[in-house]
Amino acid sequence: MSVPGTPAVATHDYDLPTLRGRVESVLTSEIAHQRDSLAPLGHDVVPLVDAIADLLGAGKRLRAAFCDWGYRATGGVHTEGIVTVAAAMEMFQAAALIHDDVMDDSRTRRGRPTAHVRFGEIHTAHDWSGEPERYGLAGAILAGNLCLVWCDEMVARAALPADELARARTVFDEMRTHLMAGQFLDMHVATAGWDDLHEADRIARSRTVVRYKSAQYSVAHPLLIGARAAGISDTDAAHLREYGLALGEAFQFRDDLLGVFGDPTTTGKPAGDDLREGKRTVLLALALGAEDTTDARLLADRVGDPALTDADVADLRAAITGSGAVRRLESLIDEGVHAARGHLRAVEGITDAGRAALDSLIDAATQREA
Repeated sequence: MSVPGTPAVATHDYDLPTLRGRVESVLTSEIAHQRDSLAPLGHDVVPLVDAIADLLGAGKRLRAAFCDWGYRATGGVHTEGIVTVAAAMEMFQAAALIHDDVMDDSRTRRGRPTAHVRFGEIHTAHDWSGEPERYGLAGAILAGNLCLVWCDEMVARAALPADELARARTVFDEMRTHLMAGQFLDMHVATAGWDDLHEADRIARSRTVVRYKSAQYSVAHPLLIGARAAGISDTDAAHLREYGLALGEAFQFRDDLLGVFGDPTTTGKPAGDDLREGKRTVLLALALGAEDTTDARLLADRVGDPALTDADVADLRAAITGSGAVRRLESLIDEGVHAARGHLRAVEGITDAGRAALDSLIDAATQREA
C-alpha cells in the first residue's frame, strides 16, 4: 500500500548504480572540504586523509541504499538532503572498518594494505624513530576517529528540516553507541573463548555479536534513520527494524562464508583470513558441533593460528564443509531472507516502488557472490 498523498517513485530513477554515483559525489566533496579544513596543519597530515579517501573509494554502498530508500519509501520528499545522510553511513562504515582491521590485525582490505599497515610502511620508508607498528596503529585509530567526527558533521549539516533531522538523530546516536559496544563484544568473545560452552550457547553468543556488531549498523539502523526522518509510524518502524535485523544477520552470515571460502580477488582479503584471525562466527560454532569429532578437534586446535598455510586452510575448509556447517548456515540465511520479506510485507505506509526496492536489496545483500 502506498503512503496516502505520496506519489509512487519510479524504481529506475533511483536504482543502486545511480545512488552509488550520487553518494560518491557527496563523499568526494566531503573529502575535499576536510582537506581544506586541515590544510593549515601542513603536509604531514595529508597521508591521514589519503588513507580515508582511498578506503571510501570502494564499496557496494548498501548501507547508503538502505538509508536512502528507508526515507523515500516511507514518504520522504527532501531527496537531496537524505543523500548526504546516506553518504554519512559510508563514512561511519569506514571508521568501523579501520578500527576492526586494527583489532583483527588484518593486513589487507579491499585488495589494499589496511590503514595501520599503510602508516607503518610510511614510517619504515622514512626511517623515522620509534616502532613502525605503533606508529601504524596510532595513525589508524586516529583515522577511524576522524571518520566518526566527519560522519557526525555530515548528518548535522544535511539539508533536511530540523524535525526530520531530530528524528533521524535518535537512531543515528543509537547506531554509533551499539556498534562500539558490539565491537567490544566481538573482541571479548574471541578472547574469553567458548571451549566450555555447548553448541547452542556458542551459536547464541555468536549471534548476539552479529546483531550488535553487524546486523544493526549494516541494515536496520541506516534503514530506520531514513524512515524515522520521513516520519514513519511506530508500528511500521517495528516491522522495518525486524526486516533489517533478519536481513542484516543473513548478510553477515554470507560474509562469514566468504571470509572462509571466498575468492581473494572478490573479497579483497587473503583466503582463509577469518580462520587465521580465529573469528568466533556462527559458521565455526556450527562446524565445531555438539560432538567430539576428529574434524572438531582439528578446528579447535588450529583456528586462530596466524601461521596457517594455504594447505592448512584447505584442511580446515574441508573440515567445515564435512561437518555440514555450510549447509546449515545457508539454511539460516534462507530463514533470514524469508523473515525479512515477511516483515516487509507487513509494513503498510510504504510506496510501491519503495517496497520493490527494499525487496531487491534483500537479494543484493545476500547473493552468493556479494
